[in-house]
Amino acid sequence: MVYPQSLLNRTKYIFWRALTPLYPYVRDIFTELGVIPHSGRQPFLLGSIAENISLEGFIRELVKKGYGNHFIAWRDSDELVGLRITDGFKHQYHLRVFADGAVHGHYEYTPEAYPLFHLGEIGFEKRNDVFLRQLGPLIIPATAKEVAVSTDLYYSYRRFPNIIEKILRMKWLWASRAWR
Repeated sequence: MVYPQSLLNRTKYIFWRALTPLYPYVRDIFTELGVIPHSGRQPFLLGSIAENISLEGFIRELVKKGYGNHFIAWRDSDELVGLRITDGFKHQYHLRVFADGAVHGHYEYTPEAYPLFHLGEIGFEKRNDVFLRQLGPLIIPATAKEVAVSTDLYYSYRRFPNIIEKILRMKWLWASRAWR
């Protein structure tokens, strides 16, 4: 991750570096208690790992491209590994690889810079063209139908409590370009 320049972002960076060893435990407790609902797989199916490439080989190639472990991410159902490559301090490309070989990916705010935006999936973008260029022959792209089924399934599971949902959907609050 790029070390941030502003004092506020440096403070966030240091906070998250200190919290990272504890975060998986906090995440799992909050998820298990239902404080933060999280089940299924996030949308943005990209495809599946190419048949001639092992999971280890796939990960090795991504690490060569600059991806690294994403310790503070939520864990999706059947997720084997979550990897990210940051785009500065505020944004990241996030990939998830699942037990069945499926690969999902999206562009988003980093949880370190904007944890509430990240949690509320505000600013999530497909960016399939970028991912497919990066992954090249490592992946077999998903069909439009596979992407649609995957997306519908995710949104049938995910629901925040109503008040949180309302706050997170106040687009006028998040729409400012100043947040980017």
